[in-house]
Amino acid sequence: MSAATGLVDRLERRDERALARAMTLIERQDLAGEELLRELRPRTGSARVIGVTGSPGSGKSTLTDAVIAKYRAAGDSVGVVAIDPSSPFSGGAILGDRIRMMRWHDDPGVFIRSMATRGHLGGLAAATLQVVALLDAAGFDHVIVETVGVGQSEIDIVEAADTTVLVLTPGAGDGVQAFKAGVMEIADVFCVNKSDLPGADRVRQDVRGALDLAMPAEDAWRQPIVATVASTGAGVDDLLVRIAAHHDHLAQRGLLEERLRRRVRAEVTALLGAALRSAWEQRQEQAVTDILAGVTTPRQAVAELWRPG
Repeated sequence: MSAATGLVDRLERRDERALARAMTLIERQDLAGEELLRELRPRTGSARVIGVTGSPGSGKSTLTDAVIAKYRAAGDSVGVVAIDPSSPFSGGAILGDRIRMMRWHDDPGVFIRSMATRGHLGGLAAATLQVVALLDAAGFDHVIVETVGVGQSEIDIVEAADTTVLVLTPGAGDGVQAFKAGVMEIADVFCVNKSDLPGADRVRQDVRGALDLAMPAEDAWRQPIVATVASTGAGVDDLLVRIAAHHDHLAQRGLLEERLRRRVRAEVTALLGAALRSAWEQRQEQAVTDILAGVTTPRQAVAELWRPG
């Protein structure tokens, strides 16, 4: 029996150590992790994948913690992939599992993994989508991807999630920021968190005004705006109702399979980007020297990346 097969058996029981080991193999791009994913892939497609994104300080982690609490109260299991900034020294995540959501440490129905961005501009590490697939195959009812919150480049999350929640806050200019191209479009549900603060009504009005100008098709999903206070749990029930309604909308229109296929396409694209960056890092000094000497051009240097070293 291969190491991957042994892990599959343990993953079926959502063994915590097996999950951690499998994720480490994936992040290291170990061949055993590749084999594991190949065996597990036919089991994916059952989890509801939820993306939580927004500007830094909007309360995404607190909101995610409150969402976990509601799902656990309903008896559902939850896997969380928390994307953190990369350390400039080690390349690892600056924030860790122990800092986030400490109260779920001993709950077998919750598994939380922090992952580093490792320089990926969209805020998603190359292995993120593979870890999402792993949690899906392991039988978690919900998989939450909480992103690092780097602003407009956060649009990558839409490729990873079935439902994307954009978290906005009053007093941070979020009502204006939400108008920017690539930000309004990613949200399936708008969440105005810290809605007990002054200016929350203005944020909701700004977002609603922008949505009213969009003039969507008659049968298109109309993004709801939910007000929450994550620190107290206020409004979180309504948020989960809206997330479930969006899932039902996708199911009724036969779009869930396409979301799964989109996730795999994004996974391949992310891995391709990582491979190209790695190839460039190995050859860049010689390539730069050749470009400056007129031996080659930047376009030719890019073409060379596709050739075996």
